[in-house]
Amino acid sequence: MRGPAPAAAPVAAAVAVILLAAASLFVGVGDVSIGTLFGRASDEAAQILLISRIPRTLALVLAGAGMAVSGLILQMLARNKFVEPSTAGTAESAVFGMLMVTLLAPETPIFGRMLAAGACALAGTALFLGILRQMPLRSPLVVPLVGIMLGAVITASTEFVAYRFDLMQSVRAWETGDFSGVMRGRYELLWIGAVLTAVAYAAADRFTVARLGEDFTTNLGLDHRRVVSLGLVIVSLVTAAVIATCGMIPFLGLIVPNLVSLTLGDNMRRSLPWVALAGAGLVLACDIAGRLVISPYEIPIGTTMGIVGSAIFLYLLLRKNAHAG
Repeated sequence: MRGPAPAAAPVAAAVAVILLAAASLFVGVGDVSIGTLFGRASDEAAQILLISRIPRTLALVLAGAGMAVSGLILQMLARNKFVEPSTAGTAESAVFGMLMVTLLAPETPIFGRMLAAGACALAGTALFLGILRQMPLRSPLVVPLVGIMLGAVITASTEFVAYRFDLMQSVRAWETGDFSGVMRGRYELLWIGAVLTAVAYAAADRFTVARLGEDFTTNLGLDHRRVVSLGLVIVSLVTAAVIATCGMIPFLGLIVPNLVSLTLGDNMRRSLPWVALAGAGLVLACDIAGRLVISPYEIPIGTTMGIVGSAIFLYLLLRKNAHAG
């Protein structure tokens, strides 16, 4: 029976994430260790730590937690366990928005680009949910297939425009998650995701009720459209902030909420902190692995997360089918 986690479990999970974050600070090409921080090369090591390693680690934690929570919200709104920003057209729409603002207003600051990407992500996700409302049959596997097809159409349009205007390199950077370029002054947008995650936790009970359908939500005195709109805004802005900072992180919003729900069920208020912690921990672990496997070179986190995420997704898919059978 699914129930609350043991009292010590949240502390253990937080400690595990803190240990991964601490390990992330000392992994990389630059020689940063306890010895160098207090030795002759302390100034250089401290500069690497402050300018590169700490911002990168914070970006990993914020992006991981934000994208995992975004996946959880989308699964509540779409009432489907196989939906996340990259299977609902959200991430692809955000990339399209980044391309359009780069093409039409190249001098726009990064915050303005994020807002434009967020607006496009909002429109794309709303279109996805609108298509779902018109579907007479909503099989658990058909719903993400619709999102993938919608995302493919948006991606094709994006790459057509990018090819015509010689912006394919920029599009590829937004489509591939990579934290190697994250430094102080280039990750602060992700704090918006932390604020929106707190908003999602405050509205967690409303999202849980919204998952039961519009009629049930209305009978309980809640405005279903307002709850859905709030969820769409949170998901769109978090996704846009992550893509503007480091690019897409595939599968994260899909696998983490599913793994957490296997133990804690579908009560969002209870599961959201765990989803955020697990998302941050998984991103940290994949990033560390990417830096160590071919050191001193680095595998982008989009690749490592794609390998790990696809394996876990196949497990969840086969498990769901076995359970349904």
